[in-house]
Amino acid sequence: MDELTAVLGANAYPGRGLALVGTGEGALVAYFVTGRSPASQQREIRRGAGGELLVSPLGEGADDPLRHYAAARTSDRWMVVGNGRQVDTVLEKLEAGRAPQVALDGLEHEPDGPIFTDRITIVVSRAKPVEAVLGVARRSAGGRTTSDIHTVVVREPAPGDAVLLTTYKSDGDTIEGGRPFVEAACPAQEPAGLLEVVWAALAPRYRVAAMVLDPARGLESALIENEKR
Repeated sequence: MDELTAVLGANAYPGRGLALVGTGEGALVAYFVTGRSPASQQREIRRGAGGELLVSPLGEGADDPLRHYAAARTSDRWMVVGNGRQVDTVLEKLEAGRAPQVALDGLEHEPDGPIFTDRITIVVSRAKPVEAVLGVARRSAGGRTTSDIHTVVVREPAPGDAVLLTTYKSDGDTIEGGRPFVEAACPAQEPAGLLEVVWAALAPRYRVAAMVLDPARGLESALIENEKR
């Protein structure tokens, strides 16, 4: 059963999302972007000059640090994927020898009140055995200005195991923070199949871009889909 499709299909506007899916060869990472406003929809995922994978404005749009960022970077040991410029910070900490849980600590949610979008990030080992740490920096439900940091460690996911993290849970009109982590099943075992699953499950009116990566193969493995507007 493709539970991942059902979970995504029930969330009309998930904002940005990450999914880790176990395969017979290791694991795949999916990242997707949805948007409601014209500025949020006028974006694409593309390759940067240094090989990084960028969420960028279409055409000559002005740079916005909350909307435009390197969504995926790698070191020899790790791949980092996320929904903001914290990807650079996390990779720098990993390269300095910090453990993934430590590298994800200290992040803050976005300052985009009243929504205060979560910062979501995944760190995945590029060699077997697969180890992944998913982290979210979320605004406190009690109104504290500092973020709550939630992390989950996933070791050696079995083929079909999936863990999903989204910034929002929304019907498209009312928005609330996403559930920290949703475990599901997904039969897709190849990048093209997983990209097809994710793309088809996202509501077309909000869908912006998606990509799937194989951490073992690095950024060159990315398959990218951009909505044609």
